[in-house]
Amino acid sequence: MILEKDMVDARRTVPVLEVRGLDVYYGSSHALQGVDLALESGVLSVVGRNGMGKTTLCKTIMGLVRATGGSVRLSGEDLLSLQPAQVARLGVGYVPQGRRLWRSLTVDEHLRMIAGKRRGGWTAERIYDTFPRLAERKSHGGAQLSGGEQQMLAIARALMTNPSLLLLDEPFEGLAPVVVTRFIEAVRAIKALGVAVLIAESHVQNAGRIADRLYAIDRGEIIFAGRPAELLGNAEVMKTLHG
Repeated sequence: MILEKDMVDARRTVPVLEVRGLDVYYGSSHALQGVDLALESGVLSVVGRNGMGKTTLCKTIMGLVRATGGSVRLSGEDLLSLQPAQVARLGVGYVPQGRRLWRSLTVDEHLRMIAGKRRGGWTAERIYDTFPRLAERKSHGGAQLSGGEQQMLAIARALMTNPSLLLLDEPFEGLAPVVVTRFIEAVRAIKALGVAVLIAESHVQNAGRIADRLYAIDRGEIIFAGRPAELLGNAEVMKTLHG
């Protein structure tokens, strides 16, 4: 007989994101090869050189690229059969590489047009508390923002959908070291508010500063999974990641 407590405990063990045996092809090119990973909470980062499959992984989770095998589940719900809009409604927020903001819309307009898409605690007011710099720049257009501010706005826009999982593709790209530090502090604040975060990142050291767990990917295959210190201390894997 299954007791109610057992059912509650079972639900608690379901990861926010679970990827099993994921295969993706681009024509004859095997872009993802049997990828396995799980994110229960906090921040997970998939690290690797450009072209190794990180962006493909994010796009497949989001429904923008179709898998040929395996499974992707969000809190136990299958995602692979869904369209991107359905994945977003289930609770996945996506910040693609390149940010893709509207140049003519102000910071506040970016946020208000997304508000109400999915119920939750992320409002424009909470965004401004989490990203004080955006509050200072709320009347500025996307084209008037610095690279770091644009990245903050791209993340803020995704948070306005009230996701349980946030996908960040190359978030540190092109940012000055001081801006990277500010950005890492913001991700820690997002984590503290209960959002699980998956970061696809080519800069291993930056990923290691923020992630609770790292997965290394090379030519579409996961070659390492563990804590940041374990990866940074693994000379063989680090050599592969640096080409």
